[in-house]
Formats: sequence, structure tokens, C-alpha cells
Amino acid sequence: MKFKRTERIGAIVKILSDNPNKIFTLGYFTNKFNAAKSTISEDLIVVKNVFEKLELGKVITISGAAGGVKYIPKTSKAENEEFLMELCQKISDESRVLSGGFLYLIDLIYDPTIASKIGKIFASNIDYAEADCVVTMETKGIPMALMTAKAMNLPLVIIRKDIKVSEGPTLSMTYVSGNTSKVESMSLPRRAVKPNSKVILIDDFMRGGGTIKGMTDLMSEFGAEVIGTGVFISTMKPEEKMVKDYISLIQLDVNGDNIIVEPNLKTFKDEYQKEFVEGDCDIEEIIED
Repeated sequence: MKFKRTERIGAIVKILSDNPNKIFTLGYFTNKFNAAKSTISEDLIVVKNVFEKLELGKVITISGAAGGVKYIPKTSKAENEEFLMELCQKISDESRVLSGGFLYLIDLIYDPTIASKIGKIFASNIDYAEADCVVTMETKGIPMALMTAKAMNLPLVIIRKDIKVSEGPTLSMTYVSGNTSKVESMSLPRRAVKPNSKVILIDDFMRGGGTIKGMTDLMSEFGAEVIGTGVFISTMKPEEKMVKDYISLIQLDVNGDNIIVEPNLKTFKDEYQKEFVEGDCDIEEIIED
């Protein structure tokens, strides 16, 4: 079956955006669309240019026997600021303040559109090139961690508060919760993370940093290295956290019924400056290979 150019380009955009960070060879597209490599290369150039002009992400071409093309989700500073400002306005609603100074955020955290956007922002601002998996703590952090894992094309590992018999031998440890200052426990199946793995930690909320510190210590017990940490919301107080190397998207302070919430714009990189991307090459190089 022959496809028109507009049909091929539409399908290529769909395939790449549905499978971020996955390499597709030119052969894959030539077989799928019954077209010559030169024809597909022209289609890919169009897709690559449109993605970059509209700041929808980057289409990277990789030369060599294992080369091909892949889509890397990216978000711009302006896009991040607009999205987070809208979120901050929603979070600032006084009706969200619960007794004890807690905030009702479940409707936002569990919104697929919001969680997907948060995942792309984390993927744009955390270096995951050498990461083996994304790790989070149950339960509220799961949606955004899952979307982050999808954007990074990495598996998701979930640390549980209770031991699950169905998960086999488990390693458990205690930690001091930053929210309640209570000693709590976390556990993870021994086969969930391999020794010498490099992991990305994602969590929904951080006050003192106790949970992230506990997750980091647990990874050390597995012989894994934490190479990046992302938090959706961090509180302004206390200023000194139990962890240092992390990025947060939103900063928050609650004083009685008063809510101070703002985007943490210093977190974001300018992803659309002209920069060298390792492995990126001209599409013509792939054709020659």
C-alpha cells in the first residue's frame, strides 16, 4: 500500500511522540510505508524542523549500525512558566487548605494531562542519559513518576510502605518523615533494582526532605546511585532540607489560611538554545550507513 506524504508525516509524528526516546531505524519506516529511504529521510527532515520550530521536542538522528531516529520530549522555559502559573493559581485557592496546614491536591496530581506535562518537564530538566529506572514512593507520586518514566523511556519502580508477600524477598528500612517527623518504614523487592543501577527519584511533595532522604538511603542499600531527583512541590520552610541535589517545580508556604505558591523558575534549563547533542547527525548520514 502506498501512502501520500501527508499521511506518512502524520503517522511518523504519531509513532515518535507515542514512543519517546525509542530509536526507530529508517528500515522500520521504509517497510511500514513501502517507501524509499530517500523519501523517508525527506519526511523526517520536515518532522524534525517542525518539532524544533514549535518547540514540541527534539527529533534526534543517530548514525551507525544501531542508529536511526528518536523523539526526545522537551519543554521550553516559557511553556513551563505558563503551565506552572496556571497550576499555582489553582493551588492558591483557599478552599484547598485542610486542617493542619495540608493542601488538597489529589485532583491535580491525578489529572492525566497535568501529570503528563509534569513528566515532560522533569524529563527536560533532569539528565537521565545514564539512568536505568525511575523510582517513586507510593501513592500520590505514582502518576507523575509514571509519566516521567514514559517521557524518559525508563521502567518505573515503586517503593511501598508495607511489605507485599506477592513480591518475594524484600528489603525494608525506616526513615523519618519530613511531614510528621515520625519514624516510618519503606520496602522494596530485592529484584526491583539491580546493583550498580543509576536511578532518578520522583516525589510529589517535600517539606523537610525525610522521604527523599529515606529513598536515597534505600537505593544505597541496593548498591544503586541516585543521579537525579525531581519534586513537584517543595515548601519554603524549613529552608534547610535533609537533601541538597534536587529540583522542584513549585515552591509553597502555608501560614494559616494564607497560601504563598509560585513556580520555581530557576529550576529550568533553556532547552532550545543551539547546543551540541551527542550522537546527533544529519539524516543523510543514516542513509549512507
